[in-house]
Amino acid sequence: MQTSGQRHISSQLIEGVCEAIALIGVPLVLGLCAYFQIEQAALLSALVACVALGVFFAGFEATRPPLKQIMPTVVLAALAAAGRILFAAIPDFKPVSAICIMAGSIFGRRVGFMVGALAALVSNFFFGQGPWTPWQMYAWGVVGYVAGVLASCGLLQHKTVLYTYGFMSALLYGIVLNGWYVIGFVHPFSFAGALAAFGAALFFDVMHGVATVIFLAVLYAPWQKKLERIKTKYALV
Repeated sequence: MQTSGQRHISSQLIEGVCEAIALIGVPLVLGLCAYFQIEQAALLSALVACVALGVFFAGFEATRPPLKQIMPTVVLAALAAAGRILFAAIPDFKPVSAICIMAGSIFGRRVGFMVGALAALVSNFFFGQGPWTPWQMYAWGVVGYVAGVLASCGLLQHKTVLYTYGFMSALLYGIVLNGWYVIGFVHPFSFAGALAAFGAALFFDVMHGVATVIFLAVLYAPWQKKLERIKTKYALV
């Protein structure tokens, strides 16, 4: 018979596998849609993105987190959404990715994903909901999730790694959103059309990366101290 510790480890392993499948499944479906030239690629890939989001939301709900565990997630998501709205006048100069990275690095990969997903959902009540919303939720969720994985390996303790990932995370976000646009709406699909779409978005993706590095440089150290204090005080996992 399994002990409680063994059951906990088994549960963690199953959750990790489900998360990995959900994360990998989205780009895999995008690639298959492009390869087979599926006409309804936008709808099919959006459904897969929603399923991936559902896996994370259901997993978070299944843990039955107490209010003290939920509050940091909600507050950081609200701050990220507010920051996106505050800097709306400057294209792609937003603190969202930086806050997702901080959430993931301090509170773990699942919180990082939830903060990114909720920030996109909430801020789009201001910017407008649409078929892009699940993709923004997924992309910013991945930014926070990967930050949590890197932090668990001790890599984000080094500023060079932190800032490099901050810049690369913005490019990752751009690849997801641009990939969805190209595969879902550029018909017939062609590599020339894909390169043109990615090239047109390159300036904005680089701006996003620079903004993320700037916000990390300004916010990470002071926020980390306060958030770590809260994490220790309330025994948050």
